[in-house]
Amino acid sequence: MRFPHTIRLDDSDSRVYEKPAIPGEWAVPGSFVFLDIDSGSLNSKQWQAFRHGFLGTVSFGWSTLVAVYEISDEELQAVIERLATHFVQHHGAPDRTAALTAAREEVDFAASLCDHEIRTVLALERKIESGSIVESFRVVRPPTEIDHTAVKLWAVDDD
Repeated sequence: MRFPHTIRLDDSDSRVYEKPAIPGEWAVPGSFVFLDIDSGSLNSKQWQAFRHGFLGTVSFGWSTLVAVYEISDEELQAVIERLATHFVQHHGAPDRTAALTAAREEVDFAASLCDHEIRTVLALERKIESGSIVESFRVVRPPTEIDHTAVKLWAVDDD
């Protein structure tokens, strides 16, 4: 099965998110984080996560980009378990059974985005329309032998 995997092409994620994802962790879109939040109360880093972030499933930090990779059954099950625990601990899931159901739905949706070649890069944009969160996804097809760790889009100066 193919699944989103966080990548970092430069150091901007570490500057724009309160908690950046770890490069190389499995990710989901993570819009559920924002379901009960008033968008007007978000600070600039939270707003950036809302607008463009994929949620890492180890760090529960944010990544602007993910790439499509193969995930093993064991890794997929671990993602489901971590998400379910996160739903119980941070999002008010009433019990483990409900949390596992929600986690499987989030995982199924994330996997549905990955009907692309391995290493295809995905980007996300979220907005609010008529009181609902609307997501759109962009696909970038890189050269077949790209090394994401060696690509730098830009660097940020501290000056």
